[in-house]
Amino acid sequence: MMDRAALRLIFLGVFLISASSQQPVKKQNVDIYSFYINSTVTSRYATNVITSRVANTVNESQEIQFEVKIPKNAFISKFRMTIEGKTYDAVVKEKEEAQQQYSRAVSRGESAGLIKSVGRTLEDFKTSVTVAAFSKVTFELTYEELLKRRLGKYELLINAQPMQPVADFKMDVHIQEKPGISFLEVKGDLSTGDLANVIKTTRADKDAWVTFYPTRGQQAKCKSCGENGLNGDLLITYDVERPNPKGEVMVSNGYFVHYFAPSDVPRVPKNVVFIIDRSGSMHGTKIHQTRLALLKILSDLDEDDHFGLITFDREVNTWKRELLKATKENLENAKSFVNEIRDSGATDINAAVLAGVDMISRHPREGTASILILLTDGDPTSGETNIERIMANVKEAIGPKFPLYCLGFGYDVNFDFLTKMSLENGGVARRIYEDSDADLQLQGFYDEVAVPLLTDIQLKYTGGTNLTKTSFNLYFNGSEIVVSGQITDNSVESFTTEVIAVSKGNNVTYQETVMTKDPSDVPPENEDVMQRLWAYLTVKQLLERQVLLKGQEKEEEMKEALRLSLKYQFVTSLTSMVVTKPQEGEVEVADKPKEGGKDPRPPAPGLSVHHLSTGRFSLHRSSHHGRVSHPKSKSAPPAVRPRFQDSDSDSDDYIASDYFFMLTEKPIAPPYWSNTVLPTMSVPTVSSNRFLLPAAGQSKPLCFDVPVLHKLKLLQDSASEFSMNGEFTTRRKGFRKIAFHFKTNHHLTINTKSIKFQDGQNHVEFLWDQAPSQHNTEGVSLILRSNEVDVTMGNISVVILLHKKNGEAFLWPAVRQQPKDVSLMGILVWPFDWGWKPEDRLMEDPMSRPNAFQNREVNCGPRSETISWGKPWILNTCFINSSAVWLAVGSLDKGKAEASYEEVQGSQTPTLKIMDQEVKASVEDVTDYTLPSTPVIRCWLVPFQAVMQKDISDFTVTKL
Repeated sequence: MMDRAALRLIFLGVFLISASSQQPVKKQNVDIYSFYINSTVTSRYATNVITSRVANTVNESQEIQFEVKIPKNAFISKFRMTIEGKTYDAVVKEKEEAQQQYSRAVSRGESAGLIKSVGRTLEDFKTSVTVAAFSKVTFELTYEELLKRRLGKYELLINAQPMQPVADFKMDVHIQEKPGISFLEVKGDLSTGDLANVIKTTRADKDAWVTFYPTRGQQAKCKSCGENGLNGDLLITYDVERPNPKGEVMVSNGYFVHYFAPSDVPRVPKNVVFIIDRSGSMHGTKIHQTRLALLKILSDLDEDDHFGLITFDREVNTWKRELLKATKENLENAKSFVNEIRDSGATDINAAVLAGVDMISRHPREGTASILILLTDGDPTSGETNIERIMANVKEAIGPKFPLYCLGFGYDVNFDFLTKMSLENGGVARRIYEDSDADLQLQGFYDEVAVPLLTDIQLKYTGGTNLTKTSFNLYFNGSEIVVSGQITDNSVESFTTEVIAVSKGNNVTYQETVMTKDPSDVPPENEDVMQRLWAYLTVKQLLERQVLLKGQEKEEEMKEALRLSLKYQFVTSLTSMVVTKPQEGEVEVADKPKEGGKDPRPPAPGLSVHHLSTGRFSLHRSSHHGRVSHPKSKSAPPAVRPRFQDSDSDSDDYIASDYFFMLTEKPIAPPYWSNTVLPTMSVPTVSSNRFLLPAAGQSKPLCFDVPVLHKLKLLQDSASEFSMNGEFTTRRKGFRKIAFHFKTNHHLTINTKSIKFQDGQNHVEFLWDQAPSQHNTEGVSLILRSNEVDVTMGNISVVILLHKKNGEAFLWPAVRQQPKDVSLMGILVWPFDWGWKPEDRLMEDPMSRPNAFQNREVNCGPRSETISWGKPWILNTCFINSSAVWLAVGSLDKGKAEASYEEVQGSQTPTLKIMDQEVKASVEDVTDYTLPSTPVIRCWLVPFQAVMQKDISDFTVTKL
């Protein structure tokens, strides 16, 4: 059986567990002193338990966050926290009931809602709890999944990234398979370097054990590990012996499972038609990767296969009108056709699929298997565009004759439509992710269906009831058909299995009598495995069938799926896990997300989410020694909530650094290259945007104008490979589009309609008018709230606000925080340069320039004294002839949020002293669009060059 979760090897049986603090620190405020990963695989059914014990090592309460990633194919079935000897168990409830409990928590202003990110294969589970000073917490999460066989093997992938060496780290895997284990291999990053000798593998006839117990010292010694400990994965690959072509049957406590995967039958020649979207949206990398994949697939066809090629945009183009045999000559001609595929036009899916059906139907061949494979990246936009009529047309044309497999390229495609159309016609839908390996994804899918062995498979079980799916169109080499059910009468000693199928046009039958009282089937400690496996498979298939059903039948099957989900405590699309925390009954709710769908529920109003750059564990101080960073702070809105670093803190936290920028609709001031402002000067009206910089110790900020005719470099940090660029609207109101780039493959584009993020593996799209949502991936966090999106990339956080005024919409950025060791450049930061360079080693009393400094305590020179001097410089005292002088040894800020100026007294026109230069200024009323309330305030309007010290051309870009 093929299932949408089998797209890549990773889907066959993957679980990833990661733990980390926000960033490495010299002194750990939290100690993960024990981290266990225990996986027991019994008859392909994996039960995975993650247990993490964490200590708060400081003399104050901290909020410790627990986060793990699990495969999409898995169901969470248990979560608990143990604090001070008391255990808090989560409970799985019907989604509606959980929603009511969630809403009550929200109304009390409590933290409520676990928002998970969905990538290619994984879902996030996370929660947090406040732990008292010098206390400990234990987190335990259990999830279950049935491993899938693909290309002759099962895979178990375990990832560990604690971000600190763990004193007691253990990974235990126990695989139990009744027919015996035919091969087992362990590889991955954690099996490299010195760690290769730490992995221990033990094999018996029916069992295998893999252990991994690295010491603290060893946890830094793999190719991807370092001073922060383990960072990598173990990949365990195995298969089982198959001595009986009739399959393997396991029985326990009135439940059974039948694994059917014969290999002693000849391959069935296939008829395959590839239907390829070549519309304009396939431009560039997509069409290139499609060509690469098709060329490789054509090379893999067997000579007795027949194939056809169809490309389509608004028109349908066939390579040949009929199926051709895969001879060398035909394949070479087909490859020439593939190399000439070019993108253009709209998308007529209806006509293209019907042409493929017609091509196969006109040339039936006995003893063969026929397959249609559709690849598209968008919605139908030409010809018949009503998806209900398209599905009806395709279903009528295909009938029960052969399956249709739909491959959806990227996230713009209507994946629900493809899923339903595939399931209605005996196939499955797969998403092909826009990434450098998209061609390999396409080839990987084809490999799964390349070698059909049986067609029209029917499985019957005399004495069995409540069976999972028993009818399959095709069985492919290297895959596996799984059927589970209950035994009607537990008193009987045997029941009969029968498989009827077609092999190359001939009927074949596999029949066997199975003993129901075989005590050797399942170890006593795993007696409930068969029952849970049956429940897991039943719920999975009931939920998959929902898209095909209507009316009473749909409602009845949904009720049954809900009943089983609640009975076995599975977190599914119908249920939610409610976590009641010790803080006065505080509630969190975990939902299972939908593939490519919106987050199931928003965070609680007023909840300030603490982002992790790479973290799985994070901590938040609950005391407020000058620091405002608690995730439940509800005082000031995020746009005006500063963050301060304790002077004695050892952590690499953020310096207080809120950024404010403004927009006004006034004409541009005198040219930005002028240093003189004359109130009586007449200048032409040029559309502009007005930016604002707060000024240290001053009542009025600075502001300056920038013409709208530019695409601007808003923010840049070369060291972290971060950049943010913006394009103005044409109507003098803010930005119409803002683009972020981080590292080599993280790209975020925000316009007035949507927010689109892509990192190669993930493609996420939010709409401004949808419910609050969140997406987290490695080093990036996105949180959508009402008319604003919070963006964190690495250590830099920015808020993009959406404003609507007089029927027009525009964007405006506000940079919230930058780490103290990052030198940001761009039009959004003041290029602070007081004229002192580190290499100048100038000696001067800072008090001679009091307005240039704000209080900041630093450790002084050889006398171990402490003085308070300004933030921009690290200052040490030296003593010469008993007189103290101050040595400036380096700037702390290259680009900063606050400007510095002095008002020059006695001047006939308002004059400011900025960076030792006198600049004419005028007082203006401006609207602050960095705040949702858009207050009007007064600022000193000064020329662009006076503030930025460069020409506007130094801040422009040719493309976003």
